[in-house]
Order: sequence, then structure tokens, then C-alpha cells
Amino acid sequence: MENPLLLFPQLNTSASKDKPYYKVMKSAIKEEPHKASKSGSVSPEEAVKWGESFGKLLSEKAGLDAFTKFLKTEFSEENIEFWIACEDYKNSKSAHELLPKAKIIFKTFIQKDAPKEVNLDFHTKEATSQSIGQPLRSTFDAAQSTVYRLMEQDSYPRFLSSALYRSLLQGRAPARAPLRRRSRSFTVSDFQGARPDFTLR
Repeated sequence: MENPLLLFPQLNTSASKDKPYYKVMKSAIKEEPHKASKSGSVSPEEAVKWGESFGKLLSEKAGLDAFTKFLKTEFSEENIEFWIACEDYKNSKSAHELLPKAKIIFKTFIQKDAPKEVNLDFHTKEATSQSIGQPLRSTFDAAQSTVYRLMEQDSYPRFLSSALYRSLLQGRAPARAPLRRRSRSFTVSDFQGARPDFTLR
């Protein structure tokens, strides 16, 4: 089994974000050149645009970063991590990368009792698992769409009403949000030292 930190180095929580492999994540995210975020600052005008649509929020580096921080307060960051991994997978430079990456995504996010299992219906999970042996760039499309819709309909509205987002609209640095327990059967020990940092700076 290939080392997941070599194929998906963004999963390495102890790695420095200054290293070149963090650039992998930027391939799926547009950053407007004239609005490049400096030291994480976001203009109220930028933040207002994120309220227009969920797609707009995820299409910008600073928006994705803010939404990821919000999901961490709800202990549901595995959803955005899965979405990012799927974007990275689809942008693989060669077909040879697909199989090892597909196996890691499946073992990390989809298989039963995966460490960061995302909420998928039985049909989608089965269809995805059957294509892992000979994966295509579209292998995770259905699962990614399911998780995208879940975030769009569930997490995104809560993000827009959160203190974190309101502070960005007012041009203030967001206060550190309190961590909220989510209604899933995890124990505190599941989260200790096991929350990778996907912030992109």
C-alpha cells in the first residue's frame, strides 16, 4: 500500500504549509490575483460574495479556508476534506496516479468504519466501491456530488448565520469559535490529535 502522505501530502497534519506539495491543493481553487489574501485578511466585499452561492464560496481560496474552519467547530470537516481530495484526484496528471489515490480516498472516507467516513447512501457507496479496482476520473463523482449537496443544504446555511461569517462581513478578524459537539457517535478521543489542517495560506 502506497504511503498516503506521499499521494495526498495535504493529509499530513505535521507538515509545514510552506512546502511545495501544498501547492497541489491550489489546482482546484481559483484565487483572484487582485484580491490575493494577505495574512488571511478577507474584505467584507469578498465575504458578501460567498453568500451568493455555495459554489462561489468554494471557488475561492479564502472562502474554502473560512468554511473549513467553520466545519471544524462542528467536527464535520471530513466532508470538505473528502471534497478537496476528490478535486485533487480528478486533477491527477496521469492515469497511473488514479489507482493508488482512489484506494486511499476509499479507505479514508468511504469504506465501512473509515477513519473519516462521510455520509453516503448505500447505492452510491456500492457503485463507488465496485469501480475502485479500475478507477476512472469520474469514479468519485456521484459520492462527491452527494457530499457537496449535503454541505450546501446543511452546513452552508449554518455557516452564513455563524459568528465567524458575520465577523468577516463586518471586516473583523473572526473570534475563535467554540467547538460544538455534533450528533454522531464519536468519542472525544476520536478527535484528539486527529484533525488535519486543510487551511491554505
